Amino acid sequence: MSLINDNLSWFKRKKKGILTPSSAKKESPDGLWVKTPKGKIIHSKVLEENLQVVPDDGHHLPIGSKEYFSILFDGNNFTELNPTFRSVDPLHFIDNRPYTERLKQAEAATGLTDAVRTAYGKIDALPLAIACMDFKFIGGSMGSVVGEKIAQLVNHCLAHQTSLLIISKSGGARMMEGSFSLMQMAKTAAKLRQLADAKIPYISLLTDPTTGGVSASYAMLGDINIAEPGALIGFAGPRVIRETVGKSLPKGFQTAEFLLAHGFLDMIVDRRKLKETLVLLLKMLA
Repeated sequence: MSLINDNLSWFKRKKKGILTPSSAKKESPDGLWVKTPKGKIIHSKVLEENLQVVPDDGHHLPIGSKEYFSILFDGNNFTELNPTFRSVDPLHFIDNRPYTERLKQAEAATGLTDAVRTAYGKIDALPLAIACMDFKFIGGSMGSVVGEKIAQLVNHCLAHQTSLLIISKSGGARMMEGSFSLMQMAKTAAKLRQLADAKIPYISLLTDPTTGGVSASYAMLGDINIAEPGALIGFAGPRVIRETVGKSLPKGFQTAEFLLAHGFLDMIVDRRKLKETLVLLLKMLA
């Protein structure tokens, strides 16, 4: 037995501060390593340094308004407009559970009050107002609050002669608000017409996904429409379109790259170059 113990001593580090019993070893923090959609394992710090873009293949992982504001606003300094606006339940909608309950759950889970945040600040010392959608809040769906917050932000742009950027990420209109939601398409389009009449620049950034009533309204009405690489952009799903037109659809027809090739977009911009591209565009439009 002594011989066995002596042999085992060769595998132990006896220097003080080096030997760490297995029971005392700490597990790696959750989220330290991330598996990309193509199966590559990458350190979360590398993703953070690349603004959540996979360096090897350029795949853009989803981010929300918190991250976009941090990327774009100088020093992450901005003033948020109407942060307390919340949706109500005008139709007393009940599906699997009441709409009011779903709103409370979404707010608790995300820390957001609705699917869009609006703010103004400076980007490379240029004034800019941004409306950024958050997909985590009921699929980034467009309800009355989304339309009203965008309308109020346009009013700010008109009053202060400030350029506008809308970052879209949405599954479309919010069915729980019925026609009230669909009315936001016309409402936001009318407000953007006021912006155009005042010759104030509006840039639309479409991210993955931008679909439904959002893609059919303000997302495609920019003076310049840009998108992130690989973004899914369209109105209806492929199955619905295929059954409607009765024809097979081209491969990848709802990707940003396909839309750029067919004239629906002006450019595709890597997130890591987004701020410098926006600054260049704003200077040109000004």
